[in-house]
Amino acid sequence: MSQYLILIYEDETRYETASPEVMGEIMEEHNAFAAGVEAHGAKLLGGEALQPTGTATSVRGGSEVTDGPFVETKEALGGYYLVDAPDLDTALAVARTVPARFGGVEVRPVMTFDD
Repeated sequence: MSQYLILIYEDETRYETASPEVMGEIMEEHNAFAAGVEAHGAKLLGGEALQPTGTATSVRGGSEVTDGPFVETKEALGGYYLVDAPDLDTALAVARTVPARFGGVEVRPVMTFDD
């Protein structure tokens, strides 16, 4: 099995204006996603939502510190899931079920290093 990070990129302004009902629906969708990962032959190892990009602090070159994310973009990294899957096809099957109604997801294999 290999580990894959599923990065969730969405338009965070949509969350700022979402009603409590919509936010509740989204939370239910994420709970259902988490409960269904094993049906794809994968295991959910973890995941978290991130605070909005306005709370980010960027560090460049080890010394330059600025408020905000690296770049201005419509869709920002809002959270992630870490899954253990036998192959990329399985990880992609899992990724297709990630709730991202205001954007999309990116799947990246976690690099392993030989000791």
